[in-house]
Amino acid sequence: MKKLLLALLGLTIFVNAADNKVEYPENYRDWSHIKSMVINDAHSLAASFEGIHHIYANKKAKKGLITNDYEKGAKFVFDLLEAKRTKETTTEGKRKFIGVMEYDSKKYEKTGNWGYEAFAGDSKTNRVVEDGGVSCFQCHIAVKNKSYVWTENRK
Repeated sequence: MKKLLLALLGLTIFVNAADNKVEYPENYRDWSHIKSMVINDAHSLAASFEGIHHIYANKKAKKGLITNDYEKGAKFVFDLLEAKRTKETTTEGKRKFIGVMEYDSKKYEKTGNWGYEAFAGDSKTNRVVEDGGVSCFQCHIAVKNKSYVWTENRK
């Protein structure tokens, strides 16, 4: 486990670098469901994101969608499931991952004040993001004017 070394009043203190990790969002399906969408195989991001997307927001994130001003603890969940297509329907298949964005202007200053994580399949511990959210943030830069949030409030 990576550790950061700090000097404070001549004392050596170890701080766990995992403190900057975004935690699994328990009970996120009780949050506000903001929208759903489907990315098909022809989309430029299909290799990573093909499937059915459900976006959830906790109360702080929902307020931020309206004001475009987020406060510490605002969280979004991007629940990505396989799309099972037949001639008649498209339905949910297995979960691919749960993506999480968490707002904290001190913790995640280097990535637009948002922390990013993804949990593989139905796991609450198998983390997918390996670069501290930098690769996620690179896509979110395109919506800097919306506080780096792709989702919009639907009226």
